[in-house]
Amino acid sequence: MPLPAAKPPDGPTLFKQQCATCHTTNTSDSVRQGPSLYKVIGRHAGTAEGFKYSAGFAKADFAWDDAHLDAWLSNPQAVIPGAVMAYRQAKPETRAMIIAYLKELN
Repeated sequence: MPLPAAKPPDGPTLFKQQCATCHTTNTSDSVRQGPSLYKVIGRHAGTAEGFKYSAGFAKADFAWDDAHLDAWLSNPQAVIPGAVMAYRQAKPETRAMIIAYLKELN
């Protein structure tokens, strides 16, 4: 008997696997290596309360939206030079699912 087809990962699963080590999705958990991403859409970059950002964020003059998040997840240092986030996601479809999940948190 063949095995059932594997269910492709969804946004919450991808976030848990790839982002949750460093980021939370609420305001009740303590800050981790990265800021909480709860209500990140529309938030001015570098302004999450309780998180100490790298110096490059002082020059960031944008609010997080789909395009900025997509660029950020692809190559953080290209968006904000000096950013310390090491994660990069090369697959556009994976970035899109993570961004869609973050939009659900707004």
